[in-house]
Parts: sequence; structure tokens; C-alpha cells
Amino acid sequence: MGSRVAEVPARTPAAPAPGHTGLVVLDGIGLQVADVVRLADGAARPVPGTDALRRVTESWDAARRIAATGRVYGRSTGVGANRNEDVPTDTAAEHGLRLLRSHAGAIGDELPAREVRAMLAVRANQLLAGGAGLRPTVVTALCEALETGAHPVVNEFGSVGTGDIAALAQAGLALAGEHPWRGGRPGAGAPAAQPLDNNDALAFISSNALTLGQAALALHELRALVEATQVVAALSLLAVDGSHEAYAVPVHAARPHRGSGEVARRMRELIGAADRPTPPLGRIQDPYGFRCLPQIHGPAHDAADALDEILTIEINAAAENPLISPADLAAYHHGGFYQAQLALALDHFRLSLTQVARLSTSRLSTLNEPAYTRLRPFLADAEPASSGVMILEYAAGAALGDLRAFSAPASLGHAVLSRGVEEQASFASLAARQTLRACRAYRLVVGCELVAAVRALRQRGLGADPELPVGRALALAEPVLDADQADRPLTDDVTAAAALLDEFTDIWRGSGT
Repeated sequence: MGSRVAEVPARTPAAPAPGHTGLVVLDGIGLQVADVVRLADGAARPVPGTDALRRVTESWDAARRIAATGRVYGRSTGVGANRNEDVPTDTAAEHGLRLLRSHAGAIGDELPAREVRAMLAVRANQLLAGGAGLRPTVVTALCEALETGAHPVVNEFGSVGTGDIAALAQAGLALAGEHPWRGGRPGAGAPAAQPLDNNDALAFISSNALTLGQAALALHELRALVEATQVVAALSLLAVDGSHEAYAVPVHAARPHRGSGEVARRMRELIGAADRPTPPLGRIQDPYGFRCLPQIHGPAHDAADALDEILTIEINAAAENPLISPADLAAYHHGGFYQAQLALALDHFRLSLTQVARLSTSRLSTLNEPAYTRLRPFLADAEPASSGVMILEYAAGAALGDLRAFSAPASLGHAVLSRGVEEQASFASLAARQTLRACRAYRLVVGCELVAAVRALRQRGLGADPELPVGRALALAEPVLDADQADRPLTDDVTAAAALLDEFTDIWRGSGT
């Protein structure tokens, strides 16, 4: 049977649909990572909460009163090293547009619509937390853009992790009618131009919304891929008659790390293993690719949970500088925009992913060994000196090389900017971009293992109980992956396997119910 080939081996979102399949209430309090993804994909319609809009109005009124009676950074003064320069009252309204124009200097490639829409969703929700002090119509304009599918042109580079000011300035100019929009459903154009002034400009761009949106998209995809990887590992375990002892309850009760214990439990459910399995009759213990799976997958799940927690706080945070507090009619100048927690969590997550992907390449090597499969080297056919899936070790190693490069800690970066008054940078923005870039390389590594595991099972004539999750996974994979064992290019096989991982995620999650 021919392969079902995916055009791009990655989760590819659909364009915003004419009819949304649900609502996401933006209230500045309860937005989740999955909600950001739905809005970015055009799968849901944003609705600003009534109480949240009231907070925005109160914050806007308070901000104008504060700025009229005192010095407020970015409203009645310049920004950065110009913070001590006062803006004359008669030019204050123009100051806002000048600030947006001067800061809308992001460079590099245009970002994909999905990433920009994630930024808009995060920024709209943050504004509804009520600390920015800008006009409420900006929020409704952002929600309108999310609903129609329009998005401003935003370029790739401009942030060092202390605020996505260049990207958001481009979005601000688009809201003001001075910067181009892309996309949008037929008959539904960009939002009406907003009259942004000195009370709106810095309030809008004082955020890390692009970084947070990109991080949310990356976490959502990579968490699902880590889950799918365990299903692939279960197929590989079946193909080599692997032991169930590494997943036994006593092993993980004796060393009770939460993530490792959960991975072991899921593996028992995937393969139908007993809580206290009988030792195998053959080899005493398996290679690390199987034996250490809970100890390597577990930390990746823990890192994903930690990142999710930080993202949930940040996408619901009023982190603008200055923070407008209507309750005591004050503007607080602070460093809440600095994304150290996010940068460190993203770096940690990527490093844990590299460990998981490297373990996948270890299992791929085991599948090529006759000592474990009782098959010909490299799962080759009967022709003399056939290479079988030999090349997949090289291909997976190359993709793993990219993943390893993307895992370099972005938080090691350093920058001194604006004449020395901003003397530190988190580089969370770089960490988010690297995490997004890791998605495709990771997916391809695991796709190589899946191709080899299914071939080994076919050659051995092994099946799996169709009532077990691993049996359902095999039933999904066999019609998709080409059964031809002859030496031939395997590019399409890996592409199809990589696309299939999204369905394996559903199997993993179903095993926990």
C-alpha cells in the first residue's frame, strides 16, 4: 500500500474558518494555553468579559487623570534613556504615534499568521487584566481581528526578552491605520483605525505578548509530541520483546518522582503490563532506550507542566510598565516585564526534549540490531547486503543535531541597551523562537523510530491486542506506512509517520482515562 504523505511534517493549522466552533472568554484571569492555540488557529471566537471590559475602562480613566497631574513614564516623558525628558503638553497626543513609529522597526522575515494571532490573543487578554490604562476600543479591535482572521504584518526580530516592543509597535501602527494587515475572511477586513495617543502607545507595546504566544504554540505541540513518543516507544518495546519490569509499581514507589511515576503508569496501560510483572525468560534487562524511559520522559512532562504554569500566569498578567492602579490612583514603575522565569522554563523544557529525542534514536539503533529483533541487520529484506532502514539512523541523527542546537540556553544571552539604563536582558524571545523551531526536528526524529518499529513488527509477524492502546496505535500505523520491505527511499514513509504522531497523542491521552 502506498504511503499517505503529509505535505509538511508538522502540525499545520487551518485558516480561520467562516464559522467558529466555540467561544473563548477573555477576562484577564482564566485564559489557558490551549485557548491561545484555538484563537491562533481560528478555531474559536474571542469574547471579552463584561467585568474585564469594565476594568479596562476604569484603568483608562485613571491613567489619564494620573498623567494629567504628574510625570508618568512613556505618557508625559520619553522612554528608555529618554525617560527624564518631559513631553510638552501641546504635543502629548502626537507623542504616542511618534513612539509607535520609532519603535515599529522589527526586522527579518514576516511571521506566520498563526504566531501573530497568538500574540493578539495574549495581548487582548492581558489588557483585560486592567493594568495598562489604554482605551477600551483597542481591546474590541483586537478581538475583531481575531474573529475575522486579519493580522498585522509583524517581523521576526526586535525583542531581547524585556518586552516585544518592536512587534507590538507594528501591531499598534496597524491599529492606528498606518501599517499593513494581512488575511481576513472575504468581506471582513481589518478593524477600524484607532485614535491612539500618548496614553495608549506605551501602554499597548509594554508586553511580551509575541513571546508568550509563540511559547504557548510551541508548548502545545511539543507536549503532545512527547506523549506520542511514548506510544511509539511502546511499539518498539513490542518489536524487541522488551521487559515490563522498568515500569513496575515497586520501582517507582521506591523513587517517587511524579513525572517518572506517571510515565511508568501510562506505559503499563499502553502495553497491558501488570503492576508487578513477571521477569522475562530471555535477557535480564533492556537497553536504556526502554529501561530508562520513565526517568527521561518524566522530567520532560515535569518541565512542560512548569512552563504551562508560568505561561498561564503571564498571559493573564497586568505586567505593563508603569502599572496603572485605579484603586489608589497611582502609576507604579517596575520591572514586571522582565521574563526571567519564562526564559529559564523554556530553556529547561527544550533540554528535556533533547533527552527524550535522543532516547528515540537509541531505540532506533536497537531496532536495527539482530540480537534484539532476531531479524536481519537494519530490518533489511532477503536480498544480500540490503541496507533496509540503515539511513534512518543518519537522518534521525541529523534532525537530532538541529534539536540539540536549538536547545542551547537562550538565557545565557546578555545585552546592555539604551545608553546603559537597560543593562540586562532575559532573551525569552529567543528561547520561544528556538522552542518553536524544535517542533519539526523533534517530530522527524520520532517519525524515524515509528517507521522502523512498524517494519520490525511486520517482519516478525507480531500484532498487539486491538483492545490495548498499543494495538490501536499499530492499527492506525499499518494502513499509513508502506509495507514494501525492499530497499527504496524512505522519505515519504518518515513524512507520513511524523504526521501520524498527532493521532498517537490522542491514544496516549486516552490511556490515562
